[in-house]
Amino acid sequence: MTDSIADAVRKGYGNVAQQGLGSHDDGVRSIANAFGYSDEELGSIPAESNMGLSCGNPVAMASIREGEVVVDLGSGGGLDVFLAARQVGPSGRSIGIDMTGDMISLARANARKGNYDNVSFHLAEIEAMPIPSRSVDCVISNCVLNLCEDKDAALAEVFRILKPGGRLAISDIALRKELPAHVAQEMSAWTGCIGGALTIEDNREKLLRAGFTEVTIQDAQADLNAYRAGGAAACCGPSTDCCSPSEEPQEANFHDQMSALLDTIDANEYAASVRIFALRPEA
Repeated sequence: MTDSIADAVRKGYGNVAQQGLGSHDDGVRSIANAFGYSDEELGSIPAESNMGLSCGNPVAMASIREGEVVVDLGSGGGLDVFLAARQVGPSGRSIGIDMTGDMISLARANARKGNYDNVSFHLAEIEAMPIPSRSVDCVISNCVLNLCEDKDAALAEVFRILKPGGRLAISDIALRKELPAHVAQEMSAWTGCIGGALTIEDNREKLLRAGFTEVTIQDAQADLNAYRAGGAAACCGPSTDCCSPSEEPQEANFHDQMSALLDTIDANEYAASVRIFALRPEA
């Protein structure tokens, strides 16, 4: 990941972590509901672990079993880590990876608040995770892979840490068609989870090239305008004023940044929330 993109993503998520968002906010809760989280799920974990950053519910499709080791890529405040922790139980382990120090601090505070004994969080980039090879049963992520500039390196690292027969189950954003040039060239389109997204077929090709089999990618048919719920737009953090022609962009409010992007294009026309599932072969 180039320094400019990595820094923008890190800065954006750092800002989000400091905003005090959570399921106690009606808009944030509505976004999570729209992308597949039940009120029961949200009520079972620390409120601040949900910041309205989701584009799906990967835990719901991961078929997580008791005693497994699960790794969440770009774990944020710990939302999916904590939900997975309930399913793996005391004999399993749920691990979060995030490149943003403020998010790791928030997630660890949430873990203490929830008295979780089977979770841990690591400050690292997805392309270089401090996880032993062939040690993980399931890798999940939520609206994160699109943020990786070097997706081949990220998928190679995921393949490395998975046990033979292990699985990848993620929610992400995929492009339906090429973005308009004025959007594709903006850094805020990256931090808004669209600029770095691939088409469904490009995602499939990269997964197969990385060695995965039984690749399934499904359009979740979710309305991306859910990010406007309650006047709160979300997906990723702010870095610049969206699509501004100014060479000196101004700082954008978290909610305003995604709202500005949605005002510029019809997100549902150009992009989709997708469910991606793949296996590392047994051999």
